[in-house]
Amino acid sequence: MCPTLNSIVSSLQRSGMFINSLIAALTIGGQQLFSSSTFSCPCQVGKNFYYGSAFLVIPALILLIAGFALRSQMWTITGEYCCSCVPPYRRISPLECKLACLRFFSITGRAVVAPLTWLAVTLLTGTYYECAASEFASVDHYPIFDNVSASKREEILAGFPCCRSAPSDVILVRDEIALLHRYQSQMLGWILITLATIAVLVSCCVARCCSPLTSLQHCYWTSHLQNERELFEQAAEQHSRVLIMHRIKQLFGFIPGSEDVKHIRIPSCQDWKDISVPTLLCMGDDLRGHYSSLGNRVDEDNEEDRSRGIELKP
Repeated sequence: MCPTLNSIVSSLQRSGMFINSLIAALTIGGQQLFSSSTFSCPCQVGKNFYYGSAFLVIPALILLIAGFALRSQMWTITGEYCCSCVPPYRRISPLECKLACLRFFSITGRAVVAPLTWLAVTLLTGTYYECAASEFASVDHYPIFDNVSASKREEILAGFPCCRSAPSDVILVRDEIALLHRYQSQMLGWILITLATIAVLVSCCVARCCSPLTSLQHCYWTSHLQNERELFEQAAEQHSRVLIMHRIKQLFGFIPGSEDVKHIRIPSCQDWKDISVPTLLCMGDDLRGHYSSLGNRVDEDNEEDRSRGIELKP
Protein backbone atom coordinates (compact mmCIF):
# COMPACT_ATOMS: atom_id res chain seq x y z
CA MET A 1 0.00 0.00 0.00
CA CYS A 2 1.44 3.38 -1.05
CA PRO A 3 2.25 6.02 1.59
CA THR A 4 -0.47 8.35 0.30
CA LEU A 5 -3.14 5.66 0.66
CA ASN A 6 -1.78 4.77 4.10
CA SER A 7 -2.09 8.37 5.22
CA ILE A 8 -5.65 8.59 3.86
CA VAL A 9 -6.69 5.39 5.66
CA SER A 10 -5.03 6.56 8.88
CA SER A 11 -6.77 9.95 8.73
CA LEU A 12 -10.13 8.27 8.10
CA GLN A 13 -9.62 5.96 11.06
CA ARG A 14 -8.85 8.93 13.28
CA SER A 15 -11.83 10.90 11.99
CA GLY A 16 -14.84 10.73 14.26
CA MET A 17 -17.18 11.63 11.40
CA PHE A 18 -16.00 8.65 9.36
CA ILE A 19 -16.44 6.22 12.28
CA ASN A 20 -19.90 7.60 13.09
CA SER A 21 -20.96 7.37 9.44
CA LEU A 22 -19.72 3.79 9.26
CA ILE A 23 -21.63 2.86 12.43
CA ALA A 24 -24.79 4.50 11.08
CA ALA A 25 -24.48 2.72 7.73
CA LEU A 26 -23.99 -0.66 9.40
CA THR A 27 -26.97 0.00 11.68
CA ILE A 28 -29.21 0.89 8.74
CA GLY A 29 -28.18 -2.25 6.87
CA GLY A 30 -28.70 -4.40 9.93
CA GLN A 31 -32.10 -2.85 10.58
CA GLN A 32 -33.30 -3.53 7.05
CA LEU A 33 -32.06 -7.12 7.18
CA PHE A 34 -33.48 -7.64 10.66
CA SER A 35 -36.90 -6.25 9.71
CA SER A 36 -37.25 -8.25 6.51
CA SER A 37 -36.23 -11.55 8.08
CA THR A 38 -37.67 -11.53 11.61
CA PHE A 39 -40.46 -8.98 12.04
CA SER A 40 -44.02 -10.22 11.64
CA CYS A 41 -46.80 -8.40 13.45
CA PRO A 42 -49.01 -10.90 15.36
CA CYS A 43 -52.20 -8.92 14.56
CA GLN A 44 -53.81 -9.99 17.82
CA VAL A 45 -55.48 -7.91 20.49
CA GLY A 46 -53.11 -7.13 23.36
CA LYS A 47 -49.97 -8.31 21.52
CA ASN A 48 -49.41 -5.78 18.77
CA PHE A 49 -48.33 -2.98 21.08
CA TYR A 50 -45.79 -5.06 23.03
CA TYR A 51 -44.44 -6.75 19.92
CA GLY A 52 -43.98 -3.52 17.93
CA SER A 53 -42.58 -1.64 20.93
CA ALA A 54 -40.10 -4.42 21.66
CA PHE A 55 -38.73 -4.33 18.12
CA LEU A 56 -38.53 -0.55 18.29
CA VAL A 57 -36.92 -0.06 21.72
CA ILE A 58 -35.05 -3.20 22.77
CA PRO A 59 -32.55 -3.29 19.85
CA ALA A 60 -31.81 0.39 20.51
CA LEU A 61 -31.06 -0.38 24.18
CA ILE A 62 -28.84 -3.30 23.19
CA LEU A 63 -26.94 -1.09 20.74
CA LEU A 64 -26.54 1.59 23.41
CA ILE A 65 -25.14 -0.87 25.96
CA ALA A 66 -22.86 -2.39 23.33
CA GLY A 67 -21.70 1.08 22.32
CA PHE A 68 -20.48 1.73 25.86
CA ALA A 69 -19.16 -1.78 26.49
CA LEU A 70 -17.09 -1.97 23.30
CA ARG A 71 -15.27 1.29 23.98
CA SER A 72 -11.96 0.60 25.69
CA GLN A 73 -11.83 4.20 26.94
CA MET A 74 -14.99 3.53 28.95
CA TRP A 75 -13.27 0.80 30.94
CA THR A 76 -10.19 3.00 31.33
CA ILE A 77 -12.25 5.79 32.88
CA THR A 78 -14.12 3.30 35.05
CA GLY A 79 -10.91 1.77 36.34
CA GLU A 80 -9.07 5.04 36.89
CA TYR A 81 -11.76 7.35 38.25
CA CYS A 82 -14.79 5.31 39.35
CA CYS A 83 -13.32 2.20 40.98
CA SER A 84 -10.34 3.61 42.86
CA CYS A 85 -11.36 1.84 46.05
CA VAL A 86 -8.10 0.00 46.61
CA PRO A 87 -5.57 1.64 48.95
CA PRO A 88 -3.49 3.70 48.58
CA TYR A 89 -6.14 6.13 47.37
CA ARG A 90 -5.13 8.46 44.53
CA ARG A 91 -6.15 12.08 44.70
CA ILE A 92 -7.82 13.21 41.46
CA SER A 93 -7.19 16.82 40.49
CA PRO A 94 -9.95 19.07 39.07
CA LEU A 95 -8.16 19.11 35.71
CA GLU A 96 -8.24 15.31 35.57
CA CYS A 97 -11.95 15.35 36.38
CA LYS A 98 -12.64 17.80 33.54
CA LEU A 99 -10.62 15.76 31.08
CA ALA A 100 -12.38 12.58 32.23
CA CYS A 101 -15.76 14.25 31.69
CA LEU A 102 -14.71 15.29 28.19
CA ARG A 103 -13.68 11.73 27.40
CA PHE A 104 -16.97 10.41 28.79
CA PHE A 105 -18.99 12.84 26.66
CA SER A 106 -16.98 11.75 23.63
CA ILE A 107 -17.68 8.09 24.40
CA THR A 108 -21.38 8.83 24.92
CA GLY A 109 -21.58 10.67 21.63
CA ARG A 110 -20.10 7.70 19.81
CA ALA A 111 -22.25 5.19 21.74
CA VAL A 112 -25.60 6.83 20.93
CA VAL A 113 -25.00 6.90 17.17
CA ALA A 114 -26.20 3.34 16.59
CA PRO A 115 -29.35 3.43 18.81
CA LEU A 116 -30.42 6.83 17.47
CA THR A 117 -29.90 5.59 13.92
CA TRP A 118 -31.99 2.50 14.68
CA LEU A 119 -34.84 4.57 16.16
CA ALA A 120 -34.76 7.11 13.33
CA VAL A 121 -34.75 4.49 10.56
CA THR A 122 -37.49 2.38 12.13
CA LEU A 123 -39.68 5.44 12.72
CA LEU A 124 -39.16 6.67 9.17
CA THR A 125 -40.03 3.22 7.87
CA GLY A 126 -43.13 3.07 10.07
CA THR A 127 -43.61 -0.69 10.16
CA TYR A 128 -42.98 -1.18 13.87
CA TYR A 129 -44.99 1.89 14.85
CA GLU A 130 -47.92 0.83 12.68
CA CYS A 131 -48.02 -2.55 14.40
CA ALA A 132 -47.72 -1.09 17.90
CA ALA A 133 -50.32 1.67 17.41
CA SER A 134 -52.86 -0.31 15.43
CA GLU A 135 -55.04 -1.14 18.47
CA PHE A 136 -55.28 2.48 19.59
CA ALA A 137 -56.50 4.05 16.35
CA SER A 138 -59.55 6.27 16.69
CA VAL A 139 -62.33 5.12 14.36
CA ASP A 140 -65.30 6.76 16.07
CA HIS A 141 -65.91 9.08 13.11
CA TYR A 142 -66.34 6.17 10.69
CA PRO A 143 -70.03 5.16 10.37
CA ILE A 144 -69.09 1.59 9.59
CA PHE A 145 -68.03 1.06 13.23
CA ASP A 146 -71.17 2.52 14.83
CA ASN A 147 -72.88 -0.82 15.35
CA VAL A 148 -69.69 -2.79 16.13
CA SER A 149 -68.99 -3.84 19.72
CA ALA A 150 -65.82 -2.69 21.45
CA SER A 151 -64.23 -6.16 21.48
CA LYS A 152 -64.99 -6.72 17.81
CA ARG A 153 -63.64 -3.27 16.98
CA GLU A 154 -60.36 -4.04 18.76
CA GLU A 155 -60.08 -7.31 16.88
CA ILE A 156 -60.60 -5.57 13.53
CA LEU A 157 -58.08 -2.83 14.36
CA ALA A 158 -55.50 -5.38 15.51
CA GLY A 159 -55.74 -7.14 12.15
CA PHE A 160 -55.10 -4.00 10.07
CA PRO A 161 -51.27 -4.42 9.85
CA CYS A 162 -51.66 -7.91 8.33
CA CYS A 163 -53.82 -6.68 5.40
CA ARG A 164 -56.32 -9.51 5.78
CA SER A 165 -59.23 -9.85 3.39
CA ALA A 166 -62.09 -7.56 4.40
CA PRO A 167 -65.06 -5.68 2.90
CA SER A 168 -64.24 -2.75 0.65
CA ASP A 169 -65.38 -0.13 3.16
CA VAL A 170 -63.15 -1.66 5.86
CA ILE A 171 -60.23 -1.68 3.42
CA LEU A 172 -60.67 2.06 2.87
CA VAL A 173 -60.60 2.66 6.62
CA ARG A 174 -57.57 0.42 6.97
CA ASP A 175 -55.66 2.36 4.29
CA GLU A 176 -56.49 5.66 5.94
CA ILE A 177 -55.39 4.39 9.35
CA ALA A 178 -52.14 3.04 7.83
CA LEU A 179 -51.42 6.44 6.23
CA LEU A 180 -52.13 8.17 9.55
CA HIS A 181 -49.77 5.87 11.44
CA ARG A 182 -47.10 6.26 8.76
CA TYR A 183 -47.46 10.04 9.05
CA GLN A 184 -47.16 9.96 12.84
CA SER A 185 -44.19 7.59 12.75
CA GLN A 186 -42.26 9.61 10.19
CA MET A 187 -42.95 12.86 12.01
CA LEU A 188 -41.57 11.33 15.20
CA GLY A 189 -38.53 10.14 13.24
CA TRP A 190 -37.79 13.60 11.86
CA ILE A 191 -38.34 15.17 15.28
CA LEU A 192 -35.86 12.68 16.77
CA ILE A 193 -33.29 13.47 14.07
CA THR A 194 -33.73 17.21 14.63
CA LEU A 195 -33.41 16.94 18.40
CA ALA A 196 -30.36 14.67 18.09
CA THR A 197 -28.69 17.10 15.71
CA ILE A 198 -29.35 20.05 18.02
CA ALA A 199 -28.14 18.04 21.04
CA VAL A 200 -24.90 17.11 19.26
CA LEU A 201 -24.26 20.72 18.26
CA VAL A 202 -25.00 22.09 21.73
CA SER A 203 -22.95 19.38 23.49
CA CYS A 204 -19.96 20.01 21.22
CA CYS A 205 -20.15 23.76 21.87
CA VAL A 206 -20.53 23.29 25.63
CA ALA A 207 -17.70 20.75 25.75
CA ARG A 208 -15.34 23.07 23.89
CA CYS A 209 -16.39 26.10 25.98
CA CYS A 210 -15.88 24.24 29.27
CA SER A 211 -12.71 22.49 28.17
CA PRO A 212 -9.50 23.61 29.93
CA LEU A 213 -7.64 23.02 26.63
CA THR A 214 -7.36 25.14 23.54
CA SER A 215 -8.23 23.68 20.15
CA LEU A 216 -4.58 22.87 19.38
CA GLN A 217 -4.05 21.41 22.84
CA HIS A 218 -7.19 19.27 22.44
CA CYS A 219 -5.92 17.98 19.08
CA TYR A 220 -2.54 17.18 20.62
CA TRP A 221 -4.14 15.58 23.68
CA THR A 222 -6.33 13.30 21.52
CA SER A 223 -3.34 12.22 19.44
CA HIS A 224 -1.29 11.75 22.61
CA LEU A 225 -3.88 9.43 24.16
CA GLN A 226 -4.08 7.27 21.05
CA ASN A 227 -0.29 7.02 20.65
CA GLU A 228 0.12 6.37 24.37
CA ARG A 229 -2.35 3.49 24.20
CA GLU A 230 -0.74 1.92 21.14
CA LEU A 231 2.84 2.18 22.41
CA PHE A 232 1.86 1.01 25.89
CA GLU A 233 0.17 -2.12 24.50
CA GLN A 234 3.23 -2.95 22.42
CA ALA A 235 5.63 -2.38 25.33
CA ALA A 236 3.39 -4.25 27.80
CA GLU A 237 3.16 -7.29 25.54
CA GLN A 238 6.94 -7.43 25.07
CA HIS A 239 7.64 -6.78 28.74
CA SER A 240 5.21 -9.46 29.95
CA ARG A 241 6.63 -12.05 27.57
CA VAL A 242 10.21 -11.37 28.71
CA LEU A 243 9.19 -11.40 32.38
CA ILE A 244 7.23 -14.63 32.08
CA MET A 245 10.05 -16.34 30.17
CA HIS A 246 12.48 -15.26 32.90
CA ARG A 247 10.29 -16.75 35.64
CA ILE A 248 9.57 -19.92 33.71
CA LYS A 249 13.32 -20.42 33.28
CA GLN A 250 13.80 -20.04 37.03
CA LEU A 251 11.01 -22.54 37.66
CA PHE A 252 11.87 -25.21 35.06
CA GLY A 253 15.47 -24.37 34.23
CA PHE A 254 14.99 -23.61 30.52
CA ILE A 255 13.10 -21.30 28.20
CA PRO A 256 10.31 -22.66 25.98
CA GLY A 257 11.52 -23.15 22.44
CA SER A 258 15.13 -23.81 23.38
CA GLU A 259 16.68 -26.45 21.13
CA ASP A 260 19.73 -27.21 23.28
CA VAL A 261 18.37 -28.00 26.78
CA LYS A 262 21.16 -29.34 28.97
CA HIS A 263 19.88 -28.54 32.44
CA ILE A 264 16.38 -28.70 33.82
CA ARG A 265 14.97 -27.96 37.24
CA ILE A 266 12.46 -30.22 38.96
CA PRO A 267 9.85 -28.04 40.74
CA SER A 268 9.10 -29.13 44.27
CA CYS A 269 5.63 -29.80 45.66
CA GLN A 270 5.73 -26.42 47.37
CA ASP A 271 6.50 -24.75 44.03
CA TRP A 272 3.41 -26.28 42.47
CA LYS A 273 1.27 -25.26 45.42
CA ASP A 274 2.54 -21.68 45.30
CA ILE A 275 2.15 -21.14 41.57
CA SER A 276 -1.37 -22.63 41.59
CA VAL A 277 -2.76 -19.80 43.74
CA PRO A 278 -3.18 -16.49 41.86
CA THR A 279 -2.34 -13.28 43.69
CA LEU A 280 -3.90 -9.85 43.43
CA LEU A 281 -2.10 -7.08 41.57
CA CYS A 282 -0.56 -4.21 43.53
CA MET A 283 -2.61 -4.81 46.68
CA GLY A 284 -1.73 -3.96 50.23
CA ASP A 285 1.68 -2.54 51.24
CA ASP A 286 3.72 -4.36 48.59
CA LEU A 287 5.09 -1.51 46.48
CA ARG A 288 6.18 -3.77 43.65
CA GLY A 289 3.15 -6.06 43.53
CA HIS A 290 2.79 -9.45 41.90
CA TYR A 291 2.11 -9.81 38.22
CA SER A 292 1.24 -13.50 37.92
CA SER A 293 0.87 -16.66 39.92
CA LEU A 294 4.42 -17.61 38.92
CA GLY A 295 5.86 -14.68 40.84
CA ASN A 296 5.22 -15.81 44.43
CA ARG A 297 7.64 -18.69 44.73
CA VAL A 298 10.10 -17.74 42.04
CA ASP A 299 10.78 -14.20 43.24
CA GLU A 300 11.74 -15.40 46.71
CA ASP A 301 15.04 -16.67 45.29
CA ASN A 302 15.85 -13.38 43.55
CA GLU A 303 15.94 -10.61 46.13
CA GLU A 304 18.77 -8.95 44.25
CA ASP A 305 16.67 -8.70 41.09
CA ARG A 306 13.97 -6.83 42.99
CA SER A 307 16.19 -3.80 43.52
CA ARG A 308 18.07 -3.62 40.21
CA GLY A 309 15.54 -5.18 37.81
CA ILE A 310 16.10 -8.12 35.51
CA GLU A 311 19.28 -8.25 33.48
CA LEU A 312 18.80 -9.83 30.08
CA LYS A 313 21.84 -11.78 28.87
CA PRO A 314 22.25 -13.26 25.39
